[in-house]
Amino acid sequence: MLKVYGDSISGNCLKVRWAADFLGIEYEWIETSVLTGETRSPAFLAINPAGQVPVAILPDGRALAQSNAIILYLAEGTSLVPKTSYGVAKMLEWLFWEQYSHEPYIAVARFQVRYLGRPVASLDAELVDGGCRALQRLEDSVKTSKFLVGEQVTLADLALVAYTRTAGDGGFDLIVYSSLIDWVARVEDALAIAD
Repeated sequence: MLKVYGDSISGNCLKVRWAADFLGIEYEWIETSVLTGETRSPAFLAINPAGQVPVAILPDGRALAQSNAIILYLAEGTSLVPKTSYGVAKMLEWLFWEQYSHEPYIAVARFQVRYLGRPVASLDAELVDGGCRALQRLEDSVKTSKFLVGEQVTLADLALVAYTRTAGDGGFDLIVYSSLIDWVARVEDALAIAD
């Protein structure tokens, strides 16, 4: 059976849970706290030397890290991956962008405010500006399309909804992004994501 080491406070980890749940893949979830340092223990570092969750242990014992790599592995050949090579490339474009231009701002602000107790007003201006740019790009993209890659939910939506839906925890007011709010609801509904 698939095993997933993950921290339930992490959007990156929740991506893996949501993908497996949506696809009906059985797995064992092994709660691994980032806040208590479990990901830095010798036992965990033997599984993933990068010291990060999520990590999937495949049924054959091989380990696979990085949330977007894991969800792509799980979803290959399913409805969460577009059927055309261009569609796959657009989905991957969003997955790469999510880890480089969205998560480093939205997730980091959320972590600092919600879990480290920093006031929103004390956040680095570049962090806030980057988050606002990321949210605006998403807002502009979903104004004209039901989902990020066409009319069907894909891994692009799954990956980007993880931290977008909780952006308010980092001080980002989603009320100014009405199309984005509607998109979050569509993705949650399509993937049967519940709080």
